[in-house]
Amino acid sequence: MSDRVTILGAGSWGIANANLLTENGAAVTMWEFDPGELALLQKKREHPGKLPGIHIDDAIDLTGNLGEALSRAEIVICAIPTQKVAGVCRQLAAFDSDRPQLMVNLAKGIEENSLRRVSEIIIQEWQGIDPAAVISLSGPSHAEEVARHLPTSVVVAGEEKKCARAQELYSNATFRVYRSPDLVGVELGGALKNIIAIGAGIAHGLGFGDNTQGALITRGLVEINRLAITLGADPETLAGLSGMGDLITTCISEHSRNQYVGFNIGRGKTLDEVLAGMVMVAEGVTTCRSARALAHKHNIEMPITEAVYAVLFENLAPREAVTNLMTRPLKAEVWQ
Repeated sequence: MSDRVTILGAGSWGIANANLLTENGAAVTMWEFDPGELALLQKKREHPGKLPGIHIDDAIDLTGNLGEALSRAEIVICAIPTQKVAGVCRQLAAFDSDRPQLMVNLAKGIEENSLRRVSEIIIQEWQGIDPAAVISLSGPSHAEEVARHLPTSVVVAGEEKKCARAQELYSNATFRVYRSPDLVGVELGGALKNIIAIGAGIAHGLGFGDNTQGALITRGLVEINRLAITLGADPETLAGLSGMGDLITTCISEHSRNQYVGFNIGRGKTLDEVLAGMVMVAEGVTTCRSARALAHKHNIEMPITEAVYAVLFENLAPREAVTNLMTRPLKAEVWQ
């Protein structure tokens, strides 16, 4: 029998996942909470604003009924923005349906105020779910490329047998999945790289070159290491797909929402102006607040994160932020 999969969220990544899993033989239901978005998807079987040119496989059932979507699922895929996860999980907890055998999180962020990773949100808010069933998939995986079957490799993290099942569910000739026991490292690597990508976008928007990008990516990885290792991550995870791999891709890619935010700010727009013109969520904006709060809580130095925060939320001029970074006291190069 086919795996019965429900995907929560019909944005670009949700659609790419739905098509991928359908092609792999799963029976897929995709839930969209916004009635207008749902009507558009049902009519066009495409989202022109989020994933243009990609047809939603006719075998995928689109629904706005969360209870109906949940009742069909052996496996649930969470493809909604981090800040929305808690609310949806509380709705899920209200249904009498059996809890899924596997819950795969795709979101890459840290919740504001609570400072929770996404797996922590799911486990705490979806009462009755088996904590071991909750895993996260991360890595360099832009929806635009996955949807066009360009070779992609990612990592799933969590309990060994659950990760193995996710590998079998997802893997094919153009999508390769590795597994890891380091849920903390995989989730934090995927979340924190978005902040550095905003910084890389600002540098690009200011007209700076490859030297600047190389420095930002490398020193950005140092900051990710500092915070993630303090919170329990394995350093080797951060050198892998969900750390360095995703960081490089997000900083340099034309598909990166976070790089796009930074680029337009570097060109002179305000954060409000940039966000008002976007149809998709740039997770790094809210994650920047959360990561800075965690850094202060644990007394960790994260100068790039501080600079991005000051530009986004304290009206610091981007060029002044760069000057501040470049004229900090001189020191030895360290990796943590």
